[in-house]
Amino acid sequence: MANSRTRDIVTRRVATRRVVFQPDTYQGLQRGINQMANAVRPTLGPRPRIVAIDRILDDKMPEMLDNGGIIVRRIIQLADRDEDVGAMFVRDVLWTLHDQVGDGTATAAVLLQSIFNHGVRYLASGGNATRLKHHLEQGTHLILDELSRISTPVSGPDQLAQVARSICYDASMAKLMGEIFDIIGEYGRLEIRPGRSRHDEREYVEGLYWDRGLVSRAMMADHTHTRTEFENGAILISNLEIEQPQQLFPALEVALRHNVRSLLIVANKFSDAAISFLLANRRPDKFQVVAVKTPGWGEQEQAWAMEDLAVLSAGRPFVKAAGDTFASIQPDHLGHARRVWADRRNFGIIGGKGDPRVLRQHIATLRAAHNQTDDIVLRDKLLQRIGKLLGGSATLWIGGVTELEIEERQEVAKRTAAAMRGAIMEGVLPGGGVALLTCQPALQARLDQSQDPDARAAYRILLEAMEAPMRAIAANAGFDASHAMAHVKLAGPGHGFDVTSGQVVDMDQAGIFDASGVLKAAVYAAIASAGLALSIDVIVHRKEQPTHASAKSPGKRKRL
Repeated sequence: MANSRTRDIVTRRVATRRVVFQPDTYQGLQRGINQMANAVRPTLGPRPRIVAIDRILDDKMPEMLDNGGIIVRRIIQLADRDEDVGAMFVRDVLWTLHDQVGDGTATAAVLLQSIFNHGVRYLASGGNATRLKHHLEQGTHLILDELSRISTPVSGPDQLAQVARSICYDASMAKLMGEIFDIIGEYGRLEIRPGRSRHDEREYVEGLYWDRGLVSRAMMADHTHTRTEFENGAILISNLEIEQPQQLFPALEVALRHNVRSLLIVANKFSDAAISFLLANRRPDKFQVVAVKTPGWGEQEQAWAMEDLAVLSAGRPFVKAAGDTFASIQPDHLGHARRVWADRRNFGIIGGKGDPRVLRQHIATLRAAHNQTDDIVLRDKLLQRIGKLLGGSATLWIGGVTELEIEERQEVAKRTAAAMRGAIMEGVLPGGGVALLTCQPALQARLDQSQDPDARAAYRILLEAMEAPMRAIAANAGFDASHAMAHVKLAGPGHGFDVTSGQVVDMDQAGIFDASGVLKAAVYAAIASAGLALSIDVIVHRKEQPTHASAKSPGKRKRL
């Protein structure tokens, strides 16, 4: 009884203390990191295990997930405060990686877990955490250089479909993805929506469009297709608020005086009186005029949309913040396009009359900004703008039997699309963990050259970690990981274990690939994060344990 009471007292003290020192720091971090990594590890490979997470807000069946990024989003807190620090550290790493490249979270989790666990053992034997972290960083550069060296470009629908199949493990989806990205390229606009049947479908839209439609149904010329379309249209670009019909007089006068037969007016707001005035002045045989709202939410997004539309159509935007009005409008302020269309949801242009050189320079500027920024939201916005400006759009309709199946396949499609963009931009690598094994000779050579104990430990840790993803893939598929690894090493470079056939194959010939950009991002995130975690010496807790929360998917994250 006395021993039991003593243990209870010690447990309460440990649970309530606010400052944690070594060796308890590493022990707590390690338990949390391993719990989070073990929750994601089963999802790696073409035959993953499923992670079931129950729902709190409704009585529906548990979520069946094999996406590491989504899994960690659903876990918001561990009961043990020391473990929670390690778990939330991994959660943030994987969540950020998922947002940046769309895939690679399971690979990163497996690598991080291996490096951290081996690193803790070395530090417990007397190693120096700061120097170990430094040499891990040096090894990261070596691995990334090796991955870049063996990356190969990918093109054509068949090759792209092979890459997609290695990511989504769905033949029908992969075939459509290969066709779509062969057409729209790495920056093209792709919308992924719930399907209308059991089968996946795709749809292509010529030109470019924005998510703002006609301000009145009465402006539809074709009620069968619920849209208006006209040739050689003029475009008046603005974010002004049209309260009185008189504000439109100068623009309509210029259009009529210069024989403009079709005019699209873009403005932030149209009053009922202004809409009635436009409808009253429509003469389908002589003069067509339709109105749509300025695309974008907020002033910044509207400014971007107006800038892009102006470059495409050679128009001049009228900006409310600059004090512009239509009173000073000139004929050359109007943009022009070969074809203009609008329906209740969208409007678009085909064949804008803007200067091609200005357009190319504008796209190059946006691409440079996209490649340089670390802001995930801004990257997505820039990608959308580039896709619009390149003039081709595609929609992939995801089919399925049930709503849950469609929802799950939609997430897989989004993850695949993000990885496909990276594959086109940076090439592909042999899949199944083979690319990481290819880095081992370079690491071994550096190990043989090193005399520093911390450097040698770092390269041994990385050598071991390079095998971890292949071992996890084999184990998840039900094979003996050590047996599979032995056969792969006997087969030689470029060979890996295909878990779908149970055979050792040449990965290039088998069409099993990883997107180079995704794998490199996973490697960098895993090693850098593991090194940072190994350098944590003290944990300081708040007096009251906070409830972790996020703006994304509120109410869906669960306690593990």
